[in-house]
Amino acid sequence: MDVGKTGAMIRALRLDKGLTQKQLGELIGVSGKAVSKWETGVSHS
Repeated sequence: MDVGKTGAMIRALRLDKGLTQKQLGELIGVSGKAVSKWETGVSHS
């Protein structure tokens, strides 16, 4: 799996819905920091 492409897709979809990282995190039950890590490729687990 290409972590960079996955992060970019998450970011694009989040922005398309007009959500902040914190809002997306709340919707799916994780922190906004986790969403940030996914988007930047820092954490892919």
